[in-house]
Amino acid sequence: MQTRTLGASGLHVSSLGFGCMGLSYGYGEATSREHAVSLIRAAAGRGVTFFDTAEVYGPYLNEEVVGEALAPVRDRVVIATKFGFRIQDGKMNGLDSRPAHIREVAEAALRRLRTDRIDLFYQHRVDPDVPIEDVAGTVQDLIREGKVLHFGMSEAGVQTIRRAHAVQPVAALQSEYSLWWREPEREVLPVLEELGIGFVPFSPLGKGFLTGAIDDKTTFGPTDFRNVVPRFTEENRKANLAFVDWLKSFAARKQATPAQVALAWLLAQRPWIVPIPGTTKLTRLDENLGALQVELTADDLRDIEQAVAAIEVHGERYPESAQRMVGR
Repeated sequence: MQTRTLGASGLHVSSLGFGCMGLSYGYGEATSREHAVSLIRAAAGRGVTFFDTAEVYGPYLNEEVVGEALAPVRDRVVIATKFGFRIQDGKMNGLDSRPAHIREVAEAALRRLRTDRIDLFYQHRVDPDVPIEDVAGTVQDLIREGKVLHFGMSEAGVQTIRRAHAVQPVAALQSEYSLWWREPEREVLPVLEELGIGFVPFSPLGKGFLTGAIDDKTTFGPTDFRNVVPRFTEENRKANLAFVDWLKSFAARKQATPAQVALAWLLAQRPWIVPIPGTTKLTRLDENLGALQVELTADDLRDIEQAVAAIEVHGERYPESAQRMVGR
């Protein structure tokens, strides 16, 4: 397994991580606990050492599954989880990054994850009602106590990242980034490079669209959040198939799959980028890990750049309510 270090933090992980959210939340009904544990252990057995979860995935169920799955190999893996939402009656209900709440989340996560430390503790979304200095200071205290090892942020704007980093060095930023969503290149990546912060792209396969397995006729289950994502309306999916058709033809030239090319492209952008694709299928896990063997030449990267620039992507990546919580 190839490895990478997330920025200047010294946090050393496998070059591809595993996003565990979809096993319990977001993409339809949760998979069985037995299957989820088995798949996470299969990833660890293949050399993956970086696993991503959060209290709101379920809620709570995903952390419990990750904790059970990784308990036998706890000292050989890095576990990332998150705080920052208020959960009431089993559902997310707004943001909450008050210092007392951060501590409550940390203690509960430690129990569910069956561990004595959280390797990477992300603020899931920036809370405009709590100064980021207070958030960073609280995580700093948890680090001093040994309960947390590294501080992370998710979908934060550059000024907030700078303010947080001045209090407690940020090890990694987690935000959406893919061939299908390249907004971080404008402001975020330069700041991360300047400050020595690693980058963890979630949805590196465009919420499944870049695998080539989704078209305008695909239907999603009633609990699949893609039903409310503008980019996944039938009309927009139909328009966006031009992008996937090109990706399929390029992948065939490389004797790879579209997903493998999409992941290889991300890995080629910076040496401190570690994507976290998720899946519920062992075959997809193996396919994703195969991206580590795909070498994209300078000519390949230029061809991809030209093709992407010429193809318009239709639809926003989030519904308006969720979009308001990013980039703060």
